[in-house]
Amino acid sequence: MRDKLSKIIAAYEELEKKLLDPDVLADPKEYARLAKEHASQAELVTRAREYLQALDDIEAAKEMLHEADAEDKAMLQEDISANEAKLPELEDEIKFLLIPADPNDEKDTIVEIRAGVGGDEAAIFAGDLFKMYQRFCEGRGWKIQILSSSPSEAGGFKTIEFKVSGDKVYSVLKYESGVHRVQRVPKTESQGRIQTSTATVAVLPEADEIDIQIDPGDLRIDTYCASGPGGQCVNTTYSAVRITHLPTNTVVQSQDQRSQIQNREVCMQMLRARLYEMELEKQQAEQGAARLSQIGHGNRSEKIRTYNQPQDRVTDHRIGFNSTYNGVLLGDSLSSVIEALAAAERAEKLAQAV
Repeated sequence: MRDKLSKIIAAYEELEKKLLDPDVLADPKEYARLAKEHASQAELVTRAREYLQALDDIEAAKEMLHEADAEDKAMLQEDISANEAKLPELEDEIKFLLIPADPNDEKDTIVEIRAGVGGDEAAIFAGDLFKMYQRFCEGRGWKIQILSSSPSEAGGFKTIEFKVSGDKVYSVLKYESGVHRVQRVPKTESQGRIQTSTATVAVLPEADEIDIQIDPGDLRIDTYCASGPGGQCVNTTYSAVRITHLPTNTVVQSQDQRSQIQNREVCMQMLRARLYEMELEKQQAEQGAARLSQIGHGNRSEKIRTYNQPQDRVTDHRIGFNSTYNGVLLGDSLSSVIEALAAAERAEKLAQAV
């Protein structure tokens, strides 16, 4: 453990020197990359230094015991006991920090909400989910940009895609991928009957051009008039853009931006994210099912959460965590659900690492 931690600290100190290198300072992208790596290692290095210092203090105190008088021996023995008591907790913290982080955790995300089973009520529920995420993100100081949307005449959305930018967005929102189910009396229901509806949520880490290389020859780009509810044309220019990635038959489209250039850029963001997700799923399949975590793996076919309005209860089926309907869907309690999911994932990873 000592040798390993010493190497980690040495590498961190070398990284600090690189951040002061004039060549690095002159390259904003390289500086940003190294600064991010430096920040990600800071807590581990702090704990490593505490651990090694405790070991050094124990060794020094044991050496001094041979020549100390009775009073000093008692004091030295207290120091030894205090430092030895620190070690187990520090070891656990270091083991967890040594677990490789998801490389996508630092990324911004593209979130897609799509109405599922339930007709108009499913679209309304999709809209409610969007409002829930909007409040959640605003509370964290994250920025939301709507990329594409297809409103429903009854309210809500058939589909809506939006980008979330901020600090470690994907590390938090990744737990939301999957099928969300609501059980409630729709506003359009005159008999007071409870209806079950669903919406799917996909949380995709935003992919940089470095992550995904797209051959322009693999793209078919179509332009058309942007349309509003009911399909009516809302402008006379061909500003809306649809891009098809021919090798995978992946289709993305955007009409919500002001110009064709902006819609095209949004389409490319969404396309890179979807192709990146496909590559991640391929890698996970190759690694084998035994290595996949049940929590937050992004399987959209899995029912992850039920929102039951009559019982004022929200249940996350992955960990059996319960909260209140009004608290989660209409309030600020989504953070407690996500924190419980993150804690369960940390415990699982630590158990596998031991």
